Amino acid sequence: MYRRLVLKLSGQSIAGSAQFGFNSDSLTHLAREVIAARDTGVQVAVVVGGGNVFRGNRSEDWGIDRVEADNIGMLGTVINAVLLRGRLAAMGEEDVRLMTAIPINNLAEPYIRLRALRHLEKGSIVLLGCGNGQPFTTTDYPAVQRAIELGADALLVAKNGTDGVYDADPNKVAGAQRFDRLTYQQVIDKGLGVMDQSAFILARDHRLPLHVFDIDRQGAAAAISSGEHIGTVIS
Repeated sequence: MYRRLVLKLSGQSIAGSAQFGFNSDSLTHLAREVIAARDTGVQVAVVVGGGNVFRGNRSEDWGIDRVEADNIGMLGTVINAVLLRGRLAAMGEEDVRLMTAIPINNLAEPYIRLRALRHLEKGSIVLLGCGNGQPFTTTDYPAVQRAIELGADALLVAKNGTDGVYDADPNKVAGAQRFDRLTYQQVIDKGLGVMDQSAFILARDHRLPLHVFDIDRQGAAAAISSGEHIGTVIS
């Protein structure tokens, strides 16, 4: 059983079956998964993506600078985090802390590592928004970065509709095989798209275990928190 975990949620997980926007049922499901994981006794921090609001890599489509586009994406993560905090509160969770890499004092606390650690040690659910506050990175990188900074035992990489890492896209290739376990080097050698490459290399260099699993599977996060093998483990 783990002591402390970071859960990476994509913006798409909040959008549900749609590519963009918000889905109330999906938000409720995510809140339940976070609560269930924390209720196993593990300390939980959540890095929230913002792709359902805006993606920085679409800057050319909108005719704006990439830095500005990434700034919009970071604000999108805050929208999602506030939504998740609100749903957690509505479900009875009173001690939820939202911390952002960019100061937004009326909505959240600034991310300070030692303060985040104190919140976790007291049993608070900690939501982390704005990525790491810098452009040109996906939220994969700050998810790994925060997991390392906070001394997490593992990073739970939540996917939507995919229950692990496959040797080919299971939605396109019939008979694609799922891996139960992989080493970091195997992922690199096989060219498997687990996450942003820079984020994956950071995880490898710091030997941060990755659990890739389907967030749509009810109770999956809690089961992993309790030591059950679900999805694909990379270590």
